Amino acid sequence: MKSILLTGGNGQIGWELRRALAPLGKVYAPSRQELDLSEPDTICRAIREIRPHWVVNAAAYTAVDRAESEPSRAMAINGTAPGVLAEEAKRIHAVLVHFSTDYVFDGTKPGPYRETDPTHPINGYGHSKLVGEEAIRSAGVPHLIFRTSWVYGVRGRNFLLTVLRLARERNTLSVVDDQVGAPTWSRMIAQATALALARGNVTEVAGTYHLSSGGETTWHGFARAILEEYRVRLQPCGWPPLMLVPSAIIPIRTDQYPAVARRPANSVLDNGKLEKTFGLKLPDWRECLGMALEEAATVAL
Repeated sequence: MKSILLTGGNGQIGWELRRALAPLGKVYAPSRQELDLSEPDTICRAIREIRPHWVVNAAAYTAVDRAESEPSRAMAINGTAPGVLAEEAKRIHAVLVHFSTDYVFDGTKPGPYRETDPTHPINGYGHSKLVGEEAIRSAGVPHLIFRTSWVYGVRGRNFLLTVLRLARERNTLSVVDDQVGAPTWSRMIAQATALALARGNVTEVAGTYHLSSGGETTWHGFARAILEEYRVRLQPCGWPPLMLVPSAIIPIRTDQYPAVARRPANSVLDNGKLEKTFGLKLPDWRECLGMALEEAATVAL
């Protein structure tokens, strides 16, 4: 049995990974008090005590707008800590799995981004995540870096839960309609990660991979789909009708939405390398959304 050190075990992806990785080995998921990515000493201590075969880093500073005013904290967690994890993993001959983001790109490419496309983050969050990627590569540790996009789940804070909350409170809602991406369910990310680890010898396939749902939409399209799927999946189960209906979601431009950090206009990722290497292909984003909302029927949203 492998021993697996998982950071961020209570986060959106981490919570799902605790379950997805369990068949592969014994999962250690320290609390933030036990392993704090902003405190390198706690990273070193945890890895040296557990001596895991795999280190899976699902923790991150994800407050995109706040990262503009807290660049040092974002960099400590997203940029510096992955390098420390990589160095410690290398020292004990462990494998490192790390999650990155579509925000390492500037969004100006007309088509889906491949792993080999030049990176050029346009906000502090994306910059800090790119620094973390580079630190891992520089360490020379066997690794898998999974870039994903528009992550949501039925726990924590994310676009899905925000839309459902606002749909109970408002009759209309304005949502950006000129940013394109692929909403990706945290459970699909966790399951694909576990399958990749089970199927591949990481020392032979180490590198960076894009891991996101198939298809694409805008934030406006995602919001409408959430309400449409809610009416199909949850209302028949006794969930109450929402005040907001899909047709009352108003499309707006990015410059009409008051965000502190700039966002890429195009966040679509090409997942061909993942499919070719591991035989993994995530379902279309709309199919995943339906499955996620069916899961939501068992959770108090």
